[in-house]
Amino acid sequence: MTERSLYDLLLYVFLASAFLTFPVLFFVTVPYGRHGRAGAWGPTINATLGWVLMEAPSPLVFFACWWVSPHRGAWPATVFCALWMCHYIHRAFVFPFRRRPGERGMPLLIAGMSLLFNFVNAWLNGRGLFYFSAPLGDAWLLDPRFVAGVALFLGGFALNLHADRVLAMLRKPGDTGYHIPQGGLYRYVSSPNYLGEILEWSGFALATWSLPALAFAVWTAANLVPRARSNHAWYRATFPDYPPLRRALVPFVW
Repeated sequence: MTERSLYDLLLYVFLASAFLTFPVLFFVTVPYGRHGRAGAWGPTINATLGWVLMEAPSPLVFFACWWVSPHRGAWPATVFCALWMCHYIHRAFVFPFRRRPGERGMPLLIAGMSLLFNFVNAWLNGRGLFYFSAPLGDAWLLDPRFVAGVALFLGGFALNLHADRVLAMLRKPGDTGYHIPQGGLYRYVSSPNYLGEILEWSGFALATWSLPALAFAVWTAANLVPRARSNHAWYRATFPDYPPLRRALVPFVW
């Protein structure tokens, strides 16, 4: 089997598995963070260490694919790499150390599964964009798909950063409890950080106009839409005074 045939097979399996996983996650809430349960899904590791280990393959593998690529000198490829790295350097090496103290441990199984997912996803996107696809010339920088996609990505990234900062500031020193987040888009939805990520990778798929990026955007929604629903239900069950008009993910809609 050639690398290209393996790549094509894995890409279609990856995309199909997102559609299969989506309905399952409405019935199975993965036990980490506020949904963590003692003994659920086996032994746990420190949550900060787990976040670093499972997210690190994304920037490392993607950057390596760009670095060895024959497209590396093209501006569109450089912008794609920069967008990806902005998100994942923060997600892998900044966010874990800004998380709220007192979080439960992370199941080792979840960290391992996420590490595998991120490795495969980064390889599919990096190898697809920078090797298997035809190089995009500088004219692509003015294409409406590129301009709109980059704008959507940056807007989602800013929303994600702000939402994470609100969560990080909720607890005072020594406080290990949960609180209702306020401000920003939290006025309208329970999980604006998830909405931001969905917007980011939808924008990335539009800007790159590529199947692997579309597969990642589909996977992001398949994972985070059910998670947002679970978060919303948890908030309502935990806080009797939770804002009644706040939605799960989409303001004024759901």
